[in-house]
Amino acid sequence: MSYIAFDKEKLVNINYAKEREILRCSRSGAFATTTLCGLNTRKYHGLFIVPQDRLDGERHVLVSCLNENIVVNDMDFHLGIRQYKGGVIDPKGNKYLQRFSADSVPVYDYRVGKFNFQKSMLFQHDADRLFIKYTFLDEVEEVALQVEPMLAFRSIHQLTHANGECRTGYETIANGASFCMYDRYTPVCFQFSEAVHYEHHPDWFYNIEYEEELKRGYDGHEDLWRPGTFTVKVTGRELYLCIGTEPVEPGRIAELYAAEAQRRTPRYNFVSCLQNAAEQFIVKRNGRTDVIAGYPWFGRWGRDTFIALPGLTLPLGKFDLFEEITDTMIADLKDGLFPNIGSGESAAYNSVDAPLWCIRSLQIYCDYLNKPKKVWAKYGDIIKKILCAYRDGTMNNIRMLDNGLIHAGGDGLALTWMDAVVDGRPVTPRTGCQVEINALWYNAVKFGLDLARVNNDQDFLIDWEPLAMSFPTVFKETFWSKEMGYLADYVNGDYKNFQVRPNMLIAASLPFAPISEKIRQLVLKRVTEELLVEKGIRTLSPKDPEYKGHYAGTQAQRDAAYHQGTVWPWLLFPFTDCLMMVHPESAPEVLHKILYHFDGCMTSYGISTIAEITNGDPPYKPNGCISQAWSVAALLYMKWKIEQVKK
Repeated sequence: MSYIAFDKEKLVNINYAKEREILRCSRSGAFATTTLCGLNTRKYHGLFIVPQDRLDGERHVLVSCLNENIVVNDMDFHLGIRQYKGGVIDPKGNKYLQRFSADSVPVYDYRVGKFNFQKSMLFQHDADRLFIKYTFLDEVEEVALQVEPMLAFRSIHQLTHANGECRTGYETIANGASFCMYDRYTPVCFQFSEAVHYEHHPDWFYNIEYEEELKRGYDGHEDLWRPGTFTVKVTGRELYLCIGTEPVEPGRIAELYAAEAQRRTPRYNFVSCLQNAAEQFIVKRNGRTDVIAGYPWFGRWGRDTFIALPGLTLPLGKFDLFEEITDTMIADLKDGLFPNIGSGESAAYNSVDAPLWCIRSLQIYCDYLNKPKKVWAKYGDIIKKILCAYRDGTMNNIRMLDNGLIHAGGDGLALTWMDAVVDGRPVTPRTGCQVEINALWYNAVKFGLDLARVNNDQDFLIDWEPLAMSFPTVFKETFWSKEMGYLADYVNGDYKNFQVRPNMLIAASLPFAPISEKIRQLVLKRVTEELLVEKGIRTLSPKDPEYKGHYAGTQAQRDAAYHQGTVWPWLLFPFTDCLMMVHPESAPEVLHKILYHFDGCMTSYGISTIAEITNGDPPYKPNGCISQAWSVAALLYMKWKIEQVKK
């Protein structure tokens, strides 16, 4: 019995099925995503989405979907499903679905008349190549499969429309054909494991509708190009379709599929789903190893990478992968900062916390391996560069004040993780000295001093020990309020913001926190009482008049709620550390209950993964990206910490 499976009743219920999305990825950066019934409801949905290195390096939807028609004894059964302008759905191929299971390889069971067959798909792990396997379970006189590609050839963030620039030709390849709609794109190759007849009759399908885009306040209509029809007469039990950016030998398709199927980790329980989800964020391409922040629309984010990194790698014993990702990021270090988004010339260095999270991730790595000499030898210079840049001043008005605190930001800048901007203005303007930034700063300095002592780096000790000694007093005087009973969120000159937010939890969770144990306890108590819910931590207390418990609407409306009450699972990472410090005996049981609250998430929203956010109000409906790196990482980290206590 599969851990994650859906029966016919669920699959034919479009309203139920379109609220649940599936995702499959290669390690090369290609991926496929759609709803449970195969109906694309987002512009980000597609069957074959691939980075375009010759164009912009970003991910593009090459194949949106397939028109599949199975002909059994001269009877046509259309398996596809699409929605057109006005909400019209045609065809409704989901009516033939009997079952879906999301094991190591996702499998759809179909029945047309009395004829049963299965369809499964998987990516080649190290190539931009997708395999679809059709398995025919019954004997009939004559069966043929017809496949029509529906092509887009556009960025995941855009939509395409019928135009005269489209290259409407094709090239014949072994057992198939290839198409390339525009210059500088890679072609997309369709090949079958059996002999195929291809009929070229190019045409546009107009006004295909993406319901979720309309709900989110975007344009939600596009045209897709159909080049022609592939027809294969079914002569055996199995038939394979290979979709890739380069052709393969058709005789090897079945062999390649079988090899990939053997590589897959089964999704047989909650934990194995988390492990599979973690693997999908790792992309190795062009000599880089990156973390995708979230599917389907986020790319690599510096902050997200370092926050997620320990949870995505260390609990799974992937220490080399930890260093590969770190080394890739370090290549983009500039003036002590990491890119928030992008890389190279397109990088945006507007993150004050990414470098400090880098040092925090190295601290977790060092503590687990217990190899401070190795970490200092390899990463000591990077730690020094970051600390010196903050002390001496760097981009975006990031600098150390005379009292040792870090100041960052200015008008229109949103440099912390609460970075939503509406109409050019940050929703949560936190210019000044932010509580978590300064706590991360102190923790980074103290960690550096620990490593320097072990490695007898006297120059570093002389430079940084005075700051470390005076900082806790300054921090307490700046952020602590005995009257309020918790820490200010940020301080700008004489102004102190005491909105109850989770950033003080980050400060209280660090091994070297510039606060007393009593303050740590009070911070945790406040967070637990006002921010903790079953799916994560709220970004603002419901008692606050600015609280927004529902995340929906246009981008401006959503951004206005993004950090104003919306729940983020990733904040369970610092919550775990803080709870372990304050209540070491009871923490494992509490964390275990929180962890397995997410078991039900495996069959809702993003199937077998964890969403980016949930609403702040019950029932905490998942929202945002269907699969978010630091959400998955936080749960794996939580499980890891529970197990360490048990040992």
